[in-house]
Amino acid sequence: MESELKNKKLANGGSDSKESSVERELNGEIEAVELNGSGANGHGHHSMKKPQPVGEGHEGRVKRKAKRLIQRQNSGGNNGIAASHSGTMINNGSVAAMGAGASTSNASTLCSISHGMLPANNCYVVPHRRWKNSRRSRNNLGRGRGLPKKGGAGGKGVWGLPGSEALAEVYEDENDPNYDSECNDRNVELREVITELSPEEFFKLAEPIVLEYYEHGDTHEVALSFDEILQSPLREYITSILVEIALDHKDSQREMTSVLISDLYGRVITGKDIEKGFNMLLDNLPDLILDTPEAPVMLGNFMARAIADDCMPPKFVSRPEEHSHCNEYAEQALRRADALLHKQIWAHLDNVWGMGGPLRPVKTITKQMTLLLKEYLSSRDVAEAQRCLRALEVPHYHHELVYEAIVMTMESLSQTTEEAMCELLKSLDLTCLVLPAGMEQGFLRAYDDMADIVLDVPLAYIILDRFVERCNRAGFLTDKIINNVPSRGRKRFVSEGDGGHIKPATLTLRD
Repeated sequence: MESELKNKKLANGGSDSKESSVERELNGEIEAVELNGSGANGHGHHSMKKPQPVGEGHEGRVKRKAKRLIQRQNSGGNNGIAASHSGTMINNGSVAAMGAGASTSNASTLCSISHGMLPANNCYVVPHRRWKNSRRSRNNLGRGRGLPKKGGAGGKGVWGLPGSEALAEVYEDENDPNYDSECNDRNVELREVITELSPEEFFKLAEPIVLEYYEHGDTHEVALSFDEILQSPLREYITSILVEIALDHKDSQREMTSVLISDLYGRVITGKDIEKGFNMLLDNLPDLILDTPEAPVMLGNFMARAIADDCMPPKFVSRPEEHSHCNEYAEQALRRADALLHKQIWAHLDNVWGMGGPLRPVKTITKQMTLLLKEYLSSRDVAEAQRCLRALEVPHYHHELVYEAIVMTMESLSQTTEEAMCELLKSLDLTCLVLPAGMEQGFLRAYDDMADIVLDVPLAYIILDRFVERCNRAGFLTDKIINNVPSRGRKRFVSEGDGGHIKPATLTLRD
């Protein structure tokens, strides 16, 4: 019996009916049924129901009958008898009978099963139901219940033992795009590699240095900063960068730039570097003139100042034919520099950018303001006076202009001058070139000096009262200025009949 069972198992594929039947049942078919080979009376007869026709609901009816039989099995107590004598495999309509004692009745039973019917009086267990209700672990291959190992070294949802990632060997794939064979060689020599800067990158590094120099004015600090970032091929770009930045600023910053070029000469840059820098600027003038229309004139001033400071030879501007591909703007700049060198003494080129800037002495700024007022009285050009005041770049010292205008008005003894000065101060107040605080400080300074002014101008108080009244009608004076106008006090002189003696405050009574 055992040998026959083994042979028939091998004929069916050599596999037990447990797992294979479960797999087939999951695919939608009932492929294996374990039957009880003997009935209750022991004669091998099985009562069969009339076969039902196979239709659309055949598979559903078979499954419902199987469910009812399982419930009957659980209630009847015949769990231990099923599948003890014989087994039958149904696969795609074929019937394979196993067991040496299979009778004709069993064959009829198998035929009824092949037609889609199940015996009504036999107890059986559908394999997939049996395995579902089992309490055995469902994990295959002995993997356990998914809990971490002892010491926390693994398990489901666990990264491993803390620190194990450092002990793991790093797998390096030679086909990886980031794989570097040189880094894996032990004989590696590390060297410092200094990347070369492009002119654009050098400009970005040099611009903050120059802007900071406009604040502190220390050329030594600029030289140290350039030594840190400068490379030999980029020395010729220093002059062009300094001048390009200065073109976007005022005359005071341009004067500081000329001083910086002179101080860097011989220490950071050479004369050839300065010449190459100016050649670059001459070639770029068509682009520079788009942002700064006066770029050719300013560049001529820079070149003349550099020659006056002995940073370049004079032949650089006296021979324009040496410059290849010279455009019309470059010729204009060269002519400007040559004219400044021939028509003026080189010592006067120190003031080529004017006298503006807070670094100038106070006496120089005061002198410039006096010349400004005199030129205004002769021309009556308010716009030119405003431009000259802006060029001085001393907004904190505008009260000096107001003071000088008041003093000049009192010394002129002319109503025409009073009208002109009132018009100038009114325009400066409207354009906010002179703030109300500066205007107020200038008038109060004049009030304080009236005791000295009246010695030179006896009618100073009368002219001041008239000028303040005129300015008040113009509407730019504050109440503090109007209320503090000084007036000349009247002194009590000794009468002629008193003999030159001042009478005492109280008279003595005679007896």
